[in-house]
Amino acid sequence: MFEKLTSGRLPSLNALRAFEVMGRTGQATAAAEELNVTHSAVSRQVKSLEAALGVRLFTGPKHRLELTPAGRELLASLTEGFDRITAAVAQVRAGEGELRLAVNASLSVKWLIPRLPRFTAEHAEVRLQLEELAPHASSHRGAHAVLRIVPTGRLSDPLATFLIQNHTGPVLTPALAQRFADPLAAPRLAAQTHPIGWTLWAEIAGVELPPATERPFPHLHFALDAALAGLGAAVLPWPLVAEDVLAGRLVAPFGFRRMESAFALLQAPGADSRALRRFRDWLVAESASTPKPTPAP
Repeated sequence: MFEKLTSGRLPSLNALRAFEVMGRTGQATAAAEELNVTHSAVSRQVKSLEAALGVRLFTGPKHRLELTPAGRELLASLTEGFDRITAAVAQVRAGEGELRLAVNASLSVKWLIPRLPRFTAEHAEVRLQLEELAPHASSHRGAHAVLRIVPTGRLSDPLATFLIQNHTGPVLTPALAQRFADPLAAPRLAAQTHPIGWTLWAEIAGVELPPATERPFPHLHFALDAALAGLGAAVLPWPLVAEDVLAGRLVAPFGFRRMESAFALLQAPGADSRALRRFRDWLVAESASTPKPTPAP
């Protein structure tokens, strides 16, 4: 009976999952690692799905595959569906007290973790587990929510909770600022996870960046630590540097400019729980206590 209900309607679940992971990660190798299978197994499953559906899901050479319009449409629905399944299973398995949060590394190290003792003191019943969120990802399989900087347009999503408006600006040590008549001529520290940070700030500030030595770092928090060590100037979000600026460890000669982005909590579909609600309320209150950024001159 059940075979008649499903026969000819749904492709293989393994094939759907292989495509979803490959489409989300952008690589068959990364999909194989996540699924704990071989690269060729992922490719076979995706090809079998294309054959079952009668459409191409990827296009382009093997080393630079891109989703077709049909692939993008299918991926969005599958990702949401698998996220809901994962969240539901995790909820049942862990109960109301466990909360899995994915967060960008720099936001975790420089903003969230230093504040977590206050949350654990107030909500000892919540078992918070942090996982690293990929630099450009807005979801993380198995996480109840993600914490990251998002474009302001994303805040219209009912699953998004606004926390802090993003402002950025160049910062450097007072000693380094004294060495350079023009702070923008100091060595320029840049995060590889946000390589256009300096360009975006310069456009908004209406300034032209002079030639300067460039020093790349993997993440924003690496660039921040390098700035604190006096290695150069870095364009960074105000919430990450507020304490250092207010304490005088860093100076912001150009102040901070409002960006079209914000710190936000993105809840996974179907992941609502008492633990998540308590953490979200705490985050909102904690964010409200963040000092106002130094204004641009």
